[in-house]
Amino acid sequence: MSSNLLEQLKKMTVVVADTGDIGAIAKFTPRDATTNPSLITAAAQMPEYQEIVNNTLLKAKQDLGAGAKEADILTLAFDRLAVAFGLKILEIIPGRVSTEVDARLSYDTQATLNKARGLIAQYEAAGIGKERVLIKIASTWEGIRAAEILEKEGIHCNLTLLFGIHQAIACAEAGVTLISPFVGRILDWYKKETGRDSYAPAEDPGVVSVTNIYNYYKKFGYKTEVMGASFRNLGEITELAGSDLLTISPQLLSELQSTIGELPRKLDAEKAAAMSIEKITIDKATYDKMHAEDRMASEKLDEGIKGFTKALENLEQLLADHLAKLGAGAVDKAA
Repeated sequence: MSSNLLEQLKKMTVVVADTGDIGAIAKFTPRDATTNPSLITAAAQMPEYQEIVNNTLLKAKQDLGAGAKEADILTLAFDRLAVAFGLKILEIIPGRVSTEVDARLSYDTQATLNKARGLIAQYEAAGIGKERVLIKIASTWEGIRAAEILEKEGIHCNLTLLFGIHQAIACAEAGVTLISPFVGRILDWYKKETGRDSYAPAEDPGVVSVTNIYNYYKKFGYKTEVMGASFRNLGEITELAGSDLLTISPQLLSELQSTIGELPRKLDAEKAAAMSIEKITIDKATYDKMHAEDRMASEKLDEGIKGFTKALENLEQLLADHLAKLGAGAVDKAA
């Protein structure tokens, strides 16, 4: 009798939980987990995590001292909250957690470096080594350059908001640990562009894009891992069985777990190595040219950065509301 699809997928692909909900992570036992401001915002509104949120806010306010600006308190609290959830997640999973750099820094290499180093310092202060954390950075040219420097410092990076082959090649040439091409968002763009309601799984533009990236990496021996992300349906996941990693929402993990059937491997490193693929070298001029010519990638990257920024602003508002409810007197009690 066939086992469920999740069990079979785990035998050929590292399964990652795309959530900040610790309960969901414990249920599906992934090796790794990814978070972002939207996921942390959702988790921060759950009753079981209110203590983490409140304590993080109070400590940030205490540490910055009297007269600290609310914006500075919220920035510090967000970074600490991201790490606090990361630490909770690392108590459950055996592998790595991805923690995201502020999307508003996506076009600033130095600011991205500073933020990444600060996040790693927090993890190390809590006793977590660099090998268990992936710093999540948008796949802009500036973000990729920051990741290249961080990787040389032993800080591993997950390059997100990746939609085009030019972004993927630039990441691989920079020695990035892992990339997260966004399957579902690519599909969204093509459905809107063409007016089609759906695509067969094998023809799904997001699936095709990730397959091409995977084959390119394996053909030329790049060590950068491919982690498909942002899935809209089960077919996208099963068509990418064999990818290095796949980060999957709890809803789709549940569907995989409840579905019985055969799951054939679709991506194969040995087969990719034998393919005839043209090698491309990416410098800034080539990256910029290819990015400008790829309307889908340029539009989705811009949209994604704006979306992550909005999610962060929503989280900051949520934290500001929490801070107001806690009141100034709560700081004295926590001192």
